[in-house]
Amino acid sequence: MSNNAIRKIVIVGGGTAGWMTAAPLALKLGKSCEVVLVESPEIGTVGVGEATLPTIRYFNQALGLDNADFVRKTQATFKLGIEFKDWGHVGNRFFHGFGDFGPAIENRSPVQYWLRLARENKDMPSYEEWSTSTAMARNNRFMLPYGDQPAVTNAFSYAFHFDASLYAAYLRDYATQRGVRRIEGMITEVEQHPESGFITAVKLKDGQRVEGDLFIDCSGFRGLLIEGVYKAGYDDWSAMLPCNSAQAVPCERSDPLVAYTLSTARSAGWTWRIPLQHRTGNGHVYCSGFTSDEEAGQVLMDGLDGRVLDTPRQLRFTTGRRRKSWIKNCVAIGLSSGFLEPLESTSINIIENSVGWLLQYFPDRDFSPALANEFNRLVSQRYEFVRDFIILHYKVTDRNDSEFWRYCAAMPIPDTLQHQIELFRETGRIVIFDPEGFSVPSHVSILMGLGVVPKKIDPLIDLMDLGQLQEHFSRVRETIGRAVGAMPEHARFFETQ
Repeated sequence: MSNNAIRKIVIVGGGTAGWMTAAPLALKLGKSCEVVLVESPEIGTVGVGEATLPTIRYFNQALGLDNADFVRKTQATFKLGIEFKDWGHVGNRFFHGFGDFGPAIENRSPVQYWLRLARENKDMPSYEEWSTSTAMARNNRFMLPYGDQPAVTNAFSYAFHFDASLYAAYLRDYATQRGVRRIEGMITEVEQHPESGFITAVKLKDGQRVEGDLFIDCSGFRGLLIEGVYKAGYDDWSAMLPCNSAQAVPCERSDPLVAYTLSTARSAGWTWRIPLQHRTGNGHVYCSGFTSDEEAGQVLMDGLDGRVLDTPRQLRFTTGRRRKSWIKNCVAIGLSSGFLEPLESTSINIIENSVGWLLQYFPDRDFSPALANEFNRLVSQRYEFVRDFIILHYKVTDRNDSEFWRYCAAMPIPDTLQHQIELFRETGRIVIFDPEGFSVPSHVSILMGLGVVPKKIDPLIDLMDLGQLQEHFSRVRETIGRAVGAMPEHARFFETQ
């Protein structure tokens, strides 16, 4: 080991972000570096969402977690996507599934070819009929993808719903078994080197002093280190993402146990429903400028489909991101780095990305500014790309039944998102600025689901024989129907594990 290597890492804050950071550091660094996590029982964790993206599977696999053990201990269910209700217009329903709408044709999106068939046949079934994940969700079926060759049995992906507190506890056990030391206490003071400004130690309420080389801020919204010490600054995106409040409450689980998240648009925001094995998570995300907390709470409680298990928790937030997530020897991960509302379950995904980039650009005790610059660039870009995707859900709407939705329809949006919308509306093409983020099928799901129908399609699509195209789509649809019909129900899948 180099004499200049990082020898001690101090993670400030536990919860999902803290333990998702500690676990891979423990696995990667082993005994070469001491990892300490400081968390306070006096500070509650923020659990506005318990849904994830398919990338969580790769995070778990990288840790070597046993899938069945993870599902059992976190009370997880499977997630094939999100059903959107009343978005775009009241009465609307569409599904954002994890997967494409059938196989690509000549390296082009199958939706382009569906659009041609729909132009020729006004009675053409919905494009969603060719989404395996959507068919599975609507028939309440689930199985793990299998097979090496492209087929219906692997033409979909999946993520998880889980109890975030149980997941944090699960990773805490994993990390502590691999040498991470947990210290319980409230941080009252942060010490810095008088010349370099680097953080040298944190002092706790009970008098303990915890020194370190690298400090990772997982302290949540307050950003104890990144903002409290380094004044990183914050880019406020409230003008484009106006929701600033949430209430969350669990209720008894109801049947059937579905394999998707439900998002229902409301007059001043939206509500979520997340099914777990032992309960259902519910929440209402809203803008306090367009409704009161009391009214928002009533909307939430009226929408429950099971007996309430607790009192609603109130949360406040400002959507945006820190201008820098890595300053000197401090790296912010999780809510201390930024916050984008949980509409597309991206919070945990951004933690995954941040931890991965930290390991990719892991420093020595010199803390080269070039490493910090690249980390900050990647994190900032990811927040911006996710921001645009979430704004899309609000901006493209025909709802004018409330002041909130009229505001969303009229609000200015980033030029990049405006270009994406116009390109699809005019030509049926999708431009992807973030190849590692939401893909073409995801954008198609939201745009088409919200009612954006392209005026034209790729002229090369018209070169394919119409009869062959109809036969292909008919065959794919029938194959999906047979395969999904043979799958077990979502709830029964757990009985076989």
